[in-house]
Amino acid sequence: MKIKNLIPILLGLSIIVTTSSCDRKTSSTTGWNYNDEKNGGFEYVFYEGQETGPGLVLVEGGTFSMGRVEQDVLYDWNNVPRRVTVSSFYMDETEVRNVDYREYLFWLKRVFIDYPEIRNRALPDTLVWRSKLAYNEPYVNLYFRHPAYQEYPVVGVNWEQANDYCAWRTDRVNELIMIREGLLYMDPTGQSGEENFNTEAYLAGQYEGLVKDEMPDYDPNNETRKVRMEDGIFLPKYRLPTEAEWEFAALGLIGNMYAKERIFSRRIYPWNGHYIRIDDRSGFSKEEVGKMRANSVRGRGDYMGMAGALNDNADITSPVDAFYPNDYGLYAMAGNVNEWVMDVYRDLTYDDMDEFRPFRGNVYKTQVRDEEGAIAEKDSLGRIQWRDVTDDEAFDRRNYNTADNINYLDGDYESSIDFDNEDASKDNKTSTRMYYQGKAGTEGTVASRYRGKLDMQTMVNNRARVYKGGGWKDRAYWMAPGARRFLDQGKAQDDLGFRCAMQRVGSPEGMGY
Repeated sequence: MKIKNLIPILLGLSIIVTTSSCDRKTSSTTGWNYNDEKNGGFEYVFYEGQETGPGLVLVEGGTFSMGRVEQDVLYDWNNVPRRVTVSSFYMDETEVRNVDYREYLFWLKRVFIDYPEIRNRALPDTLVWRSKLAYNEPYVNLYFRHPAYQEYPVVGVNWEQANDYCAWRTDRVNELIMIREGLLYMDPTGQSGEENFNTEAYLAGQYEGLVKDEMPDYDPNNETRKVRMEDGIFLPKYRLPTEAEWEFAALGLIGNMYAKERIFSRRIYPWNGHYIRIDDRSGFSKEEVGKMRANSVRGRGDYMGMAGALNDNADITSPVDAFYPNDYGLYAMAGNVNEWVMDVYRDLTYDDMDEFRPFRGNVYKTQVRDEEGAIAEKDSLGRIQWRDVTDDEAFDRRNYNTADNINYLDGDYESSIDFDNEDASKDNKTSTRMYYQGKAGTEGTVASRYRGKLDMQTMVNNRARVYKGGGWKDRAYWMAPGARRFLDQGKAQDDLGFRCAMQRVGSPEGMGY
């Protein structure tokens, strides 16, 4: 056959391959069919897009100036504005409610009946309501459990407990998806102790459950199989939002977009304007003008206004949806309760952070494996075990060389290469002992010198976590999304709660892109 006679045939083949690649029935790499057990059964999932998990709202990401917009009245200089980009993600429409957290505790009590300490460790600290010169004892006994407060935000939950709640919620949502898809039966009595549904344990082949059906397997060696991550059935993990995500979502700048890529007004609060009341320029009806936009302290000693004209109708917290949402549809991103975020606090983080998805707090982990390389057996609570990456495992990497990167570029002397851990440890023990013996100076300061440098003990350490948003007993200054404070991750407050977030996979714009 002459070469010129081959051209139409080759063109025809290219058209066939191109057409087949577009509808994803065949591989554009090999030309072999997808999902065909005759040629080995490699699967291609026709994925329509991520579904929105219960309670979540899609926050379309983008670039924004993260940092202070209010006057720095405290002269902290710890949130100097910097332009960054946040990817799209999901966030809870409201703060986690008392009833939500009670559902979590009920599940822990039912499933871990032989381990009561698991539920006890998750209990919120209701004693946060106590104040030495105020009568708040009724809230200690009633706020968390009385049905009058079930739609109010849970408080007294520390950062560690909030993370545990997020992990529990992930598994309950994914378990229900499996039931909805006809793969598992509902089995409340069969789940006890380590035999409870855990997403990671299921994917590792260490949870069976009450199986209703299995996925068809195109591998000619098998008839059926369990769900895999590649199927796109499971949702990503619920988690706390990063500080950048939280601030971006709170500002809701999508409502200030003019034409394309133009923000015509930078916001101080999650709404336009300089006031925490609805003014006559806000587009609301005349009946709404003058109402409060958030639950906060209006002035000294004024937590709720005057009888007959309560300004925010809340003496302490209020129902999570009591005030108007911002332009993302998120309620109470200012006032009501402050909210935990993932980040470890450093005052100069805004100067050091990455421009894309900024976050301080990375401690890289890997699943524990046995001598043969298989994932180690799940623990007594039914969870897969994780450990920190070793320095040897990270030795030849270019993007990181140790597991714990919390102190990276934080400007602290203890994080520098000049710091001698052995000498510092000795000096610190000596200075601490002197402090408790009353010999550390008239002001009780624990101080020691590391190679000629004075080191002071502060509350800013690797357990200091950021919280944001302002609460029911805060002034308006703290309701600016750029404002930031910190607290030890094991501590709790009566004006501090949280909400969950979730990664958006695929297109940042949503379904069908």
